[in-house]
Amino acid sequence: MKEELITRVLQVLKINMNWMTWNLFLAFIPLALSVWLFRFKRGRSWLWWLGFVVFYAFLPNAPYLLTDVIHLIDDIRTVQSVWIITLVLIPVYLLAILAGFEAYVISLINWGYYLHRIGKSQWILRAELITHALCAVGIYWGRFLRFNSWDFITQPDAVLTRGVEEILGKQPLVIIAITFVVLAGLYWIMQRVTLSLGRSQTAIDINSKKANSNTPNI
Repeated sequence: MKEELITRVLQVLKINMNWMTWNLFLAFIPLALSVWLFRFKRGRSWLWWLGFVVFYAFLPNAPYLLTDVIHLIDDIRTVQSVWIITLVLIPVYLLAILAGFEAYVISLINWGYYLHRIGKSQWILRAELITHALCAVGIYWGRFLRFNSWDFITQPDAVLTRGVEEILGKQPLVIIAITFVVLAGLYWIMQRVTLSLGRSQTAIDINSKKANSNTPNI
């Protein structure tokens, strides 16, 4: 019985690792683009604007991992072992979801850093709220209509017609509104945690450098 349970858990993890790895890869694309776009000083050439469009096209993939919790529910029904669920499945899902959402948070922090650097600090909050709204729509398209980021290129007509038509219904608008609130709330929390950890690390580095500079040579 125990060997059968372990085998089942390994099968579940193997299946999950495939889509988790792919979803995390998609989530880290906008993170990498945010570093290239917003952290390096460069002019806004056509290549920069192209990267900016791709950044927003892929950004919903980062918070999209929040919706993958539905797979956890299916896995819990499959495994049916409290210990395996508590010690294996839940930590794996939490790690993947947290990594994806943290990619979203850092991407927006980089975007805000860029706006501050070019003297547009007053636009940071508005840019964040607009981004949450766009990502809420993107998450709905991805979860319910099964659109992907590259569908903007491969089937733009379907995205513009079916996608826009679907979100105008009452139920989709409610789902998108709830998603927006969740994104905004979680981002507000995670942003402060991330910035706080970043400041703490900077303070540690500064103190370490001071300590080293004050150390007498022997």
